[in-house]
Amino acid sequence: MVAGASTPGPYPRVQLVLLLLCTGVVFWAAHVYSALVGELLPRRPLTWSAVRRLCAHEWPIAQAAVAPAAAVGISPLLGLGLAGTAWLALGVAVAQQAVWAGAGGIRAGASRRVVVSVGAVNLALGLVLVAAKVAIQH
Repeated sequence: MVAGASTPGPYPRVQLVLLLLCTGVVFWAAHVYSALVGELLPRRPLTWSAVRRLCAHEWPIAQAAVAPAAAVGISPLLGLGLAGTAWLALGVAVAQQAVWAGAGGIRAGASRRVVVSVGAVNLALGLVLVAAKVAIQH
């Protein structure tokens, strides 16, 4: 999201923060909907309790937008221009992706080797986005 965002307008940082947070909520809603339709409905009648549990289970998808949005929010304190702000947010998002992948491996009880591998693969995928951003800008 950050890699391709352009933020023209009078308040580009505010626009980017809102874009990040709204995108996180939309992705969360899409995951909830697809799980409802694809997993819950075919197996059993839908209850509000099941919907609430699913919403809570998928909430980390929306939360993933908070750290990059916070990076955008603090970027003026770091003296960053708009380009630097976008790079900071992208770096935070990529680092977060690798860390959470590793944390997921740890929580699943994976070996250290698997945890490191999962983190490295997710870091590599994030760096593909960085490479795409560089290629698009040149």
